[in-house]
Amino acid sequence: ETVYGLGAHAFSEKAVGEIYRLKQRPSWNPLIVHVADVAAARDLAETWPEQADELAARFWPGPLTLVVRRARHLPGIGAANDTVAIRVPAHDVALRLLEASGLPLAAPSANRTESISPTTAEHVVRSLPDVPLVLDGGASSWGIESTVLDLTGAVPRLLRPGALGLRELRDVTGAITLPESETEDGAARNSPGMSRRHYAPRARVILRKDVQDTDRSGLAEPIGVLAYEDGPFAEVLSSDPAEYAADLYAALHRLDDAGVATILVQEPPQTEEWLAVRDRLTRAAAQ
Repeated sequence: ETVYGLGAHAFSEKAVGEIYRLKQRPSWNPLIVHVADVAAARDLAETWPEQADELAARFWPGPLTLVVRRARHLPGIGAANDTVAIRVPAHDVALRLLEASGLPLAAPSANRTESISPTTAEHVVRSLPDVPLVLDGGASSWGIESTVLDLTGAVPRLLRPGALGLRELRDVTGAITLPESETEDGAARNSPGMSRRHYAPRARVILRKDVQDTDRSGLAEPIGVLAYEDGPFAEVLSSDPAEYAADLYAALHRLDDAGVATILVQEPPQTEEWLAVRDRLTRAAAQ
């Protein structure tokens, strides 16, 4: 329901190694484990906080990933720490796969590292042609990755903004600590999606408050435009942040497919509702 994932048995060293090989993913970037229900999630945790039960009851199945202390008998999933990131997806195909396999499945986005996340089966086939099987579940409904919340401290901490908004989370948790600084590539982390450059198309992405008045001299052509207001733009998305997010990656794929060399993006509003979209665009524009 978020983006297409590249699934493998989360606690098989060989299977997880294939994820890293196919994606060309750096070893320090951890993976999220997907399970069929809350009971399976608890089995992966050393301790299961009360807030985890409250959040799971409200938002699972759904686009929320919880980071908890990993059960001591389990190996790390691509990260040199004692935590595990877990979620229960809200998509019939994914849940049927989890139930049929009986396995916890690591499933990062099914694309090459740093490139645009896939929201259709076709995106997966083009990005990862060596993957032997793609389950086509239709276009992703959320179109953006899950929100990741770290429950290992006294106050829940946001590691990655995503499909589930902070307002809904605060209704359950109260205070949430927001990231104060950027995580350097190579540094230890409890969640994916924290790299400086990520979610990027082949074209160069440039964020501007006013894309129409941007000086285009010196920019590589052809130039595509992504905006959320009416005007003579190549791609106009919704001014509703959830609807914008749902089509963001697909729009970037379309512009890449059109062969543009530069994508001018109208900066989204500096409001909490647009936090996840701003996060993705900022990382896509990083050089």
